[in-house]
Amino acid sequence: MRQVKITRCLLALSLTLAAGACAKKDEPGGEGGTGGGFNAGLTEVVNPSTASGGTLKLASAHDVDSWDPTRSYVTAVYNLQRLYVRTLLTPDAKPGADGLKLVPDLAAAAPTISADGLTYTFTLRDGIRFEDGSPITSKDVRHGIERLFAQEELSGGPTYLIDQLDQGQHYRGPWADSTGLRSIATPDDRTVTFKLAEPFADFPYLLAMGVAAPVPAAKDTGAKYGDKPVASGPYRFESIEPGKGAVLVRNDAWDRATDTVRRALPDRVELVIGTDPNEIDRQLLDGTLDADAGQGGVQAATQPKILLDPALKARADEPTTGFVQYAAMSTAVPPFDNVHCRRAVQYAVDKTAVQTARGGPDAGGDIAGGMLPPGIPGHDPGLDPFQSGGGAPQPQKAKEELAACGRPDGFETVIAATDSPRAGKTAEAIQASLAAVGIKARIEASDPSLYARQVVGSPSNVHAKGYGLILSAWSADFPTGYGFFPTLVDGRLILPNGNNNYAELSDAAINDLIDRARATTDPVAGAKLWSQVDAAVMDTAAMLPLTYDKVLNYRNPRLTNVFVNQYYGMWDATALGVA
Repeated sequence: MRQVKITRCLLALSLTLAAGACAKKDEPGGEGGTGGGFNAGLTEVVNPSTASGGTLKLASAHDVDSWDPTRSYVTAVYNLQRLYVRTLLTPDAKPGADGLKLVPDLAAAAPTISADGLTYTFTLRDGIRFEDGSPITSKDVRHGIERLFAQEELSGGPTYLIDQLDQGQHYRGPWADSTGLRSIATPDDRTVTFKLAEPFADFPYLLAMGVAAPVPAAKDTGAKYGDKPVASGPYRFESIEPGKGAVLVRNDAWDRATDTVRRALPDRVELVIGTDPNEIDRQLLDGTLDADAGQGGVQAATQPKILLDPALKARADEPTTGFVQYAAMSTAVPPFDNVHCRRAVQYAVDKTAVQTARGGPDAGGDIAGGMLPPGIPGHDPGLDPFQSGGGAPQPQKAKEELAACGRPDGFETVIAATDSPRAGKTAEAIQASLAAVGIKARIEASDPSLYARQVVGSPSNVHAKGYGLILSAWSADFPTGYGFFPTLVDGRLILPNGNNNYAELSDAAINDLIDRARATTDPVAGAKLWSQVDAAVMDTAAMLPLTYDKVLNYRNPRLTNVFVNQYYGMWDATALGVA
């Protein structure tokens, strides 16, 4: 990503942002829509309405990872975050490909980008305020980003901004170093400037993430901030009860005139946590619940009820979520430190059984041959080094690899998974596949709210518990190869806590490919490089792709303005209303 080419790329991005800011809208997300139909929400607004009022009722089987935008790393929470926090830029609230575009949010317009691609300057809108009525200033934006660097206290969230903005300063956050980040300047209350060490065309995507949300320093309670985050969006928290639920009500300090994205129609949003997934389905179908907050799809028993009933099916959407379901094999846990043992698992797993366990081709997704999901430039539908695209296991090849790794009779290992029903069935399908070739796998299930950060996000815990296979799902943090791969497979990003490189891959060739891919501005060349990253990752056999997710979500007929925002692969929470 160097000089002449970068300028053209960033100019194009700048124009896209400016167009998003200047496009005329009667209402945010107010394009024409329909009254419904199966999968109507994938491309259109279902039940369009401008009517405000009422209570949006949500439920979830499990708690959020954190309400602190600095510490969350769950897509469904990102979606909900936009109800109560704003960022300099944000994905547009529109169906279809338009939802993948970034538009100004707290920023008054697209950033001014220097000719060398190193300096981004934003001017904040007039009239933007926190819930207590105090103005949101450039210093609040700066503090919100600087607190991310206090990883000992505030781990768990994506750390891309640390990679881009630290630049050898070894900054440890505002409490350890009051001088602040040298790469951010706030010359006045409305101006914030970022200085990069080298051009990086994906930088605007980082500023649309919750980790870039403004936080008032005077009300920052550090590790306890998630107990009552300060709202900059249209809603504020009336209450948060960990493990039980949360209630959001209107933020009277929010001014609709300053927000071209959010509809903010309901007066109140109620989230109940800890509801059994089958009970969520029952309440969705009887109309007492508006939506599953996680939008992870209805349960296996509910799927045929919806798909076989034309009236119910007309109220359902089946989006491709952008997630790949996979199992990481820990290269630091024997015998998976041996590539042949990893290959044995690749050949042994019955992916059709996994697909069935997850809901079949309709609600479970398509069988995956590589890690990079469809919709991300560089996805290669032909990548399938272990010939698993047909779904059938290859036990003879698995046994040959077991012999090559010195374990002809198999071995014992542990499968780590969450205790959700679908994850449990996925783990059981893998367990049965492995047993057929002599690999005895014990399943250890954990609460999803603890899983990523504490259970499998700590390499020392993974080693101590002997987790050989770690079940997880991943989608791009933003719709580029760089938004998908580095956190999963870059050996330089392995963390002692909040780690997402579960396989602990540390391969110099892969790291080099990542660097080359992120440094190109030619989209065609970049896509080829990300394809090479995918192929190199698969060559290690440390990542076992299972399915490219689809989910079947049911919309309560009283929901208005329902559409799938492709940026998140789920209904846009900022647009939803209730009739």
